Amino acid sequence: MSAATVGLLAGMALGFAAFFGGFWAFLLVAVLGAVGLVVGLMLQGDLEMSDFVHPRERR
Repeated sequence: MSAATVGLLAGMALGFAAFFGGFWAFLLVAVLGAVGLVVGLMLQGDLEMSDFVHPRERR
């Protein structure tokens, strides 16, 4: 799936949540989407937990 398709689906999900559930549903869908993105990137191997925990070394 291309990035444009994923963005379209995410936008549609947020739009439906805002229309049918109001602001709090919109916010909940946005937060859960961000959590899902982080988990997906971790499972894919593009992101590691140490990126959040340990500070980066300065060069």
